[in-house]
Amino acid sequence: MHRFRRTYDSGGADDRRLPLRGREEEMRFLRARFEALLRGHGGVVHLEGPSGSGKTRLLAEARAVALQRGIRVFQASADPDDQFVPLGPVLDGVSTGGGALFDTDRLRGLAAAPEQRFWLLQELQDGLERAALDTPLLITVDDGQWLDDMTLLALRVLPARLADHRILWIVAARSGIQAPAVSSVLEHLKKSGARHLRLNALTDEDVAGVTEDVLGAPPDAGTLRAVRRAQGVPLLLIELLRGLRDEHAVIVENDRARITTDRLPASFHASVRQRIDQLGAPARDVVRTASAVGRSVTVGLLAELLERPLAALIAPVQELLDTDLLFEEDDRLHFRHDLIREAVESGLPSSVRTALRRCAADALLKRNAPLTEVAALLVDSAEPGDQAAVRLLRTAAQELAATSPASAVHLSRRALALTAEDDPERSALLAETVLLLWQTGQPAQARQLAATALPGELEPEAEARLRLGLARVSSQYSFAEAAEQAGVGAALAGIPDTLRAELLALRCLNLSMMGDLDATATVVAETLKVAARAHNRTAWATATAVESVVRFYELDWESAFARANQAAAVAADVGINHSLWVPEALWKAFLLNAAGRSPEALAESQAGIREAQRQGQAAATYLWTTNRARALLDAGRLEDAQVEAEAAAAMFDDLSTGNFADTTLLYALGRAAVYRNDLEAARRYAKEAERMLDDSAILVRNSGSWLIALVADAEGRPHEAMRVLDEAVGTFDKAGPSLATPDDPADLPVFVRMALRAGAVERAAAAVRIAVHRAAVGSRFPILPAAAAHARGLFDNDLSLLLRAVDLYQDIPRLLPRASALEDAGRKLLPIRTVDAVPYLDRALDLYTEAGAEREAARVRRRLRAAGAPRRRTTSRGTVKGWPELTVSEVTVIRLVAQGLTNRQVAQRLDNSPHTVNTHLRHAFTKLGTTSRAELTELVRAREHAE
Repeated sequence: MHRFRRTYDSGGADDRRLPLRGREEEMRFLRARFEALLRGHGGVVHLEGPSGSGKTRLLAEARAVALQRGIRVFQASADPDDQFVPLGPVLDGVSTGGGALFDTDRLRGLAAAPEQRFWLLQELQDGLERAALDTPLLITVDDGQWLDDMTLLALRVLPARLADHRILWIVAARSGIQAPAVSSVLEHLKKSGARHLRLNALTDEDVAGVTEDVLGAPPDAGTLRAVRRAQGVPLLLIELLRGLRDEHAVIVENDRARITTDRLPASFHASVRQRIDQLGAPARDVVRTASAVGRSVTVGLLAELLERPLAALIAPVQELLDTDLLFEEDDRLHFRHDLIREAVESGLPSSVRTALRRCAADALLKRNAPLTEVAALLVDSAEPGDQAAVRLLRTAAQELAATSPASAVHLSRRALALTAEDDPERSALLAETVLLLWQTGQPAQARQLAATALPGELEPEAEARLRLGLARVSSQYSFAEAAEQAGVGAALAGIPDTLRAELLALRCLNLSMMGDLDATATVVAETLKVAARAHNRTAWATATAVESVVRFYELDWESAFARANQAAAVAADVGINHSLWVPEALWKAFLLNAAGRSPEALAESQAGIREAQRQGQAAATYLWTTNRARALLDAGRLEDAQVEAEAAAAMFDDLSTGNFADTTLLYALGRAAVYRNDLEAARRYAKEAERMLDDSAILVRNSGSWLIALVADAEGRPHEAMRVLDEAVGTFDKAGPSLATPDDPADLPVFVRMALRAGAVERAAAAVRIAVHRAAVGSRFPILPAAAAHARGLFDNDLSLLLRAVDLYQDIPRLLPRASALEDAGRKLLPIRTVDAVPYLDRALDLYTEAGAEREAARVRRRLRAAGAPRRRTTSRGTVKGWPELTVSEVTVIRLVAQGLTNRQVAQRLDNSPHTVNTHLRHAFTKLGTTSRAELTELVRAREHAE
C-alpha cells in the first residue's frame, strides 16, 4: 500500500492548480542539478524547512520538471506510524518509466531475515545501478524525519557507493529536533558533499501572490495585514484563506479581495478545528477517529471503530473529500497534511485517543496486519499489565532485531515498562532488551539495565544465555568485554554443560585475541573438557582453534597447524564453517600467512569469501575480506591490499570499527600507505590508531603502537618510534604477539633497523635474540631462520648473514622481506665491491616496484644512482598501453564498466566483490580526474579508439 500524500501543500481542487510562489531560487538550483544529472553527474540535496513550508509541494514540482527533461523518478515518503517497518518508504515507493526498480517481494524477504542487511543493500544498489545505466534517475525522499533504521542505513551508504552514477537524491526533512539516527545520517550526507536547501517563510510579495491565487483577486491592505498571521508559512496561509473563503467571509470589490469579518482564528489548530465544527456530525466523527489512527486509514477500519455499517460512511467520507481535509489513494483515506491530522487529533481527549488506537490495534490484528504496523499503535496506547500488548511488542522487537535494532530496542523497552515486576516472562524480556541495547551500540545503557537485575532477577540459565549473547555481540568491538561477559556466564552454577562449553569457548577465543596466552591456555583446557562431556562439537572446534593459537605463540608451529586442521575439519563437519563467531578456518588462513605461505593463505581466504557469500553470511564475508587484506599486504601486493581493506571497510560501516577491524583493516591500510610513500594517509591512519593505545587488551595496544611507530620512523623520527614501543618491547620475552597481530616474523628485522637508527642497541639485541630463538625452535619453517639471519646480519653488520638471508628468502613467496634482504646485502657490498652490489640492488628494486613499495624503490634508486648505475622509475606490477596512470586491475574494471556492466556484473566476471570493484573504480576516477561513469565511458572509448 502507498502512503504518499498529495503532491502539493495547498488544498482544494482549485488550489491544486495554484502556481508555486516564492520558490523560484530553489527551482533554479534544482533545474541546474537536473542539467548536471543529464551530463552524468549525480549528487545529494538535503531539503530542509519547518512544517508547512512547502517541502512536499517543491518535491512535486521538481519531479514534474525532471519528467519533462526525460529523467526517471522514484518517489518515497516516510510515515510516522511506519517507523517500525524496515525499508517501508522504499517498499511503498513508486517510480516512473518501464518496470519496477526493485523486486519488492525479494526486498521484503531480505528486510525480515536475520543477517541479510548486507545483501539487502546490495540488492538496492544493483536495482539503482541498472536503472541509472539506462536513464538518469531522480530519487525523492519526503518526511525524512520519520525514516526507519534500514532506510536510514541505505541513505547513509548508497549515495556514496553510487556517486559515479547518474542519480540525484533529494531528501526532505523537517527542521528542528530530530531523532539522533536521522540527524546522524543527514550530518553524514553533509560531510560527504550534499547540497543544502532551506525553505524560509514567504516574502510579503509572495504572500500577496498566494492570496490573489486563492481568492481570485489582489488583496487589499486590510486583507494583507490579516493574512500576515500565517507568518509566511504556505500551508498555514492557504488554510487560513480557504477557511475565510469557505465561510464566505471574502468579497471582491473594484478588483480587490476584502475580508468582511473580524473573527480570524487565533492559530492554525484553531483554524482547522473551526473547519471541523462546520462539518456534519457523522463527518466530524469520521475525521476525528481517523486522526487517532494515523496518517492514513481504510474505510473498513473506520466502520469497525465507529461500529457503523460501511454504507453509513458514504456521505461523511464524501464530505471530507469534498472539503479536502482528506484525499483518497490506493483504497485508503489520507490526511492532506500531517499538520492537519495533528490539529484534528489535538482536539481529542487523551483517553479517547488512547482507546481508539488500542481498538485499532486489535482490529488490525484480526485482519492479519503486519505486527510492526500494529506495534506502532500499541507503543503509546497499551497500559501496564496489558499482556497481549507486551507479547505483540516483544514479537515485533524480535522481528526487527536483525534489520532495525534501534526500533527493536524502542519496542522492547516499552514492553518491559508494561510488564509487571512479578511477571514470569519479565526476566527473559529483560535479557532480550539488554542484548538489543548492546547491538545498537548502547553498552552503558545495557550495563545499567543489567545491573538492576543481574544477578538475582534472572534464573542462572537465562542469565547465562544473556551473557552468551552479550559476549557474541561485544566480541566485534571489545575483546576484553566479550571475555568478561563469557567468563561471568560460564561461572554461573547449575547451567547445562553445553551452554557452559559455548561460554568457555567464547571466553578463551577473546582471551587469545587480547594476547593473554597464559589465561587462554587454562581456559582452553577447561573448555575442551566440558565440550567433550557435553558432546558440543561447536565449542570443541572453537577451543581447538584457540589451542592452535596458543601453540603458535609457543613456537610449536607443527602442532599449531595440526590443531588448526582438526578444528577446521570438525567445524565443517557440523556445518558451522565460516560463521560469525567460530574462527576455525579463518585462523588457519592467518596461520598460513604468518608462516610465509602467502599463496595458500590467499587461496584459503578466497575460498572463505566464496563460501560465506554462497551461504549469505554477510558478517563472515566481512571477516574473510579483512583476512584477505592482511594476506595481500604480507604477500607484497600493496595496492590490492589497500583496495581490499577499503572494500571491507565500506562493506559494513557498523562492523568496521572495534578491535578486530583495528588490528586487521586499519593496520593493513596504514602499513600499505607507509610502503607506498603516501605519508599523508599514513599519518591519518596513525592518528586513528591512537585509540588502540588505551585499549584494555595488550594485543590491541601493541598492534596500534607498532603502526604508529612505523609511521614515525618513515617520517624520520625513530626515537619517537622507540618511545611509542616501550610497552611492546617489554613483551618480547613473553609468548604472544609483540608487534603486529597475528605475529609476522619478518617484522623483527624491520624493528632491528628502526632500533639501530634510534641508537636503541639493547632493544635491537633483544629482537635479534628472539629471532634466533624462533629459528632454532622452528627451523622447519623457512621464514623463521630467514628472519633470524636478516635480523642478526643487520645487528652485526655481517655480510655473510645478510647473504644467507637472501638465500633463505629465495623460496619464500614474500616480496618485501626478500627485497629488504637484497637491499641490505647490496648496501653492505657497495663500499666493498660495487660491481657485485648492483645486481642485488637491481633485484631489490624490481621486487619493490612489483609490490608497489614506492618509498623503498625510491631509496634503492638513490643508492644505484650514487653507485653510478642509475635506473629509470617504472610503475608497479606493469601497466596497460594507453593507461599509464592506472594499474592493470583498474584498467580491467573500467573497460567492463564502459561496456555498461553494473558493479555486481563486473565483480562476477572478475571473481571479486562489488565493493572491491567500487574501490578500483574510485581510484581510477581520482587518477583520471573524472567523476561519473558517463565521463569515464567517453574517456575509455576515446583512448581505446586512439589505440
